[in-house]
Amino acid sequence: MLDDFFIRALVAGVGLALTAGPLGCFVVWRRMAYFGDTMAHSALLGVALSLLMDFNLLLSVFIVAATVSILLLLLQKRGTLSTDALLGILSHATLAIGLVMVSFMTWVRIDLVGFLFGDILAVSRADVDLVWGGGILVTFAIVWMWRPLIASTVNPELAEAEGMQPEKTRLVFMLLMALVIAIAMKIVGILLITSLLIIPAATARRFSTSPEIMAVLASVIGALAVVGGLFGSLKFDTPSGPSIVVAALGLFILSLLTKPRTSGVAASEGGRACPCNN
Repeated sequence: MLDDFFIRALVAGVGLALTAGPLGCFVVWRRMAYFGDTMAHSALLGVALSLLMDFNLLLSVFIVAATVSILLLLLQKRGTLSTDALLGILSHATLAIGLVMVSFMTWVRIDLVGFLFGDILAVSRADVDLVWGGGILVTFAIVWMWRPLIASTVNPELAEAEGMQPEKTRLVFMLLMALVIAIAMKIVGILLITSLLIIPAATARRFSTSPEIMAVLASVIGALAVVGGLFGSLKFDTPSGPSIVVAALGLFILSLLTKPRTSGVAASEGGRACPCNN
């Protein structure tokens, strides 16, 4: 029989994977992997501010990640630097500031390794409720905004011409990313969050002929990676968070050995091109 803590880890991990799957698809389609890293790195600054001000950890991480997202949008509109340069500055600056702040707080004992790589085996029932509650909220928002998200991903100019407000859609997407990162931090850690978003989506991309199929497959593959990683961690006594990422990587490598099902560019809703193969 499996212990209660392992069951909680499985339930929380699967819940996170189901949420991260569709969101990760948009990260892949929009080529925003570096943006995901930037938001994940900003989480440590949120942790430092939470400890400094004795503030709720989840809310603090979300506020910092959301602030970084809005700051990126504002800086992009100025056009003084490329998006890659801005992301590099924000990513390393927030991570470094967070580390420096933590080093000054000598009165606080903090497990940096736990924050950086997560500790899914330490999740409580409250954490499980938070993962599933937040996951349902994020999934509902993605379903509600599915058409505008797809349209602004494939052709932002056309989406704007049709009154879908791609800039607003992008901001909402960034806020959803901030929420998922805040929820996922304790499970897979700051440095591994982006991996759980990108690798299952990249694996699902090889077998998808529509955005909807890819979103569902990404969730399933992510869930399989969580289960495989946790049981591998139990068997080989390896860190749980990295083991989940290694399991996801293993599934991706296996997908490279098979023939993809995609054929050309499939059609999406409203006759638009599917972003699956772009």
